[in-house]
Amino acid sequence: MNLTTDAWIPIIWNDGQAGTVSLRKAFERGAEIRDLAVRPHERIALMRLLICIAQAALDGPADYDDWKDCRSRIVSSAVDYLRNWRHAFELFGDGQRFLQVANLTKAATKSTGDDDSEDNSTSKLDLALATGNNTTLFDNAGGSERAFTSEKLALMLTTFQCFSPGGRIGLALWNGRETAGKGSSDHAPCLAGRMLHALVRDENLLATLHKNLLAKHHTEQLYGQNSWGKPVWGRMPEGPADADAVHNANRTYLGRLVPLARAIWLADDCRSLILANGLEYGSYAEDGWREPSATIVTRTVKNQPTRVVLSASIDKAAWRELHVLTVKSVSQNTNGGPAVLQNISDEDAFDLWVGALVTDKAKPVDTIESVFHVPVAMLTETSQMVYEKGVHLAGTTEFQLKRAVSAYHKELGDNLDRPEMKNRRRQIQNNAAAQFWTDIEQAVPRLMEVAAAPESLGLNSEWHKTAWGQSVWRAARAAYEHACPHGTPRQIRAYALGLQTLFAAPAEQAEVETEKEAEA
Repeated sequence: MNLTTDAWIPIIWNDGQAGTVSLRKAFERGAEIRDLAVRPHERIALMRLLICIAQAALDGPADYDDWKDCRSRIVSSAVDYLRNWRHAFELFGDGQRFLQVANLTKAATKSTGDDDSEDNSTSKLDLALATGNNTTLFDNAGGSERAFTSEKLALMLTTFQCFSPGGRIGLALWNGRETAGKGSSDHAPCLAGRMLHALVRDENLLATLHKNLLAKHHTEQLYGQNSWGKPVWGRMPEGPADADAVHNANRTYLGRLVPLARAIWLADDCRSLILANGLEYGSYAEDGWREPSATIVTRTVKNQPTRVVLSASIDKAAWRELHVLTVKSVSQNTNGGPAVLQNISDEDAFDLWVGALVTDKAKPVDTIESVFHVPVAMLTETSQMVYEKGVHLAGTTEFQLKRAVSAYHKELGDNLDRPEMKNRRRQIQNNAAAQFWTDIEQAVPRLMEVAAAPESLGLNSEWHKTAWGQSVWRAARAAYEHACPHGTPRQIRAYALGLQTLFAAPAEQAEVETEKEAEA
């Protein structure tokens, strides 16, 4: 199978029909493709691949003016590039293979099993399947022998090289030298720091690709001079000791877009593989390399303000971070959202796709994704500050809701504040809070409206007069009523007491209490 000419990328056409396309068709018919039809981590990996091909084919764009003019050249340049590099996109065969390393053999270790063991199954490349330590909760075929089509394997391999979680891994010999890590591995580049990714989305795949191209001028600002590099297939390392090729792969913009985080060789039967540690990719926390789709924020680490990658969470929806996701960043050492925000004009609203694979250490937990229609005013500091204050209003209201639920239970003789009730208190409070956040998420456009027109708040930040403020309190009241039944006289009395707590706590006091609870 050759990825340039054989269909393997799931897409949705403009008419709503599903399909699959090759890399070449993805460019040739990009204006007819509405979007990719894949899971969030697969989208990130595919977008990085398509962006890498487009930027290598264009050898640019050079700067912002060139970026504005290059859209008409993307298709012809990419098609020519893929024709010239067709040999590097073979999935099988004796020559160069896509994202696989030649001359890879198993190292002799005490734990090495035979080629049919689950540790050597190609199912390990799909992070949603039950293989090894992955849970069987949503995959009852875990432990059974599986075969995958070459098309599915191409998508799995591309995604795995970007998102393979760290942990124990097999040893192999790559051109006679033992692979790095001594049987352990770090997270692949797109997973480091539980990274939350953001991409600009447009009306079709070709337009989306164009919006997410970085100019050479911007890469120099982010990574320094001579950081453009070549795609890994254009300078494939012959082994861990191939210093120049390794430097290109893990210390240049194009080299890192499609990483070689794992040393892999697929068996022709599509069932088994050799899998070991690949190249080492430093993270932002380790050496300051900033992935172009990452967002950098300041957090307190060991009592010191520290720049870190914005992490994804299944407990905290991405809209609560939109004020930092929309900050334009100009260098590697400044806070801000995805690097391609530099391409957004000061005149038009835009769609921002946000997504991630969420892990608990080395175990995949879930995927998340959201799409926000962002008013252009959100790129300004004033609107970002107003948006942040609106999110903070919801946060302090959540704390008041939790206090109100505790007051209700205490009046009924069920004192949740006792130390031994800690777990039960959290469960009851968090159930109410979950409904609150679910309801309030529907009103996020109202918060964006306030952020886009800060004058609507008035001089004294009168949130109660805004549609967002009213939505916050309605959601809190609804969550409280659902969590606190009031059908009997005793329940009605407790309900009334809790309601006083819900609406009486000053925001400033709630903020102090929230900080104390976080410290505890």
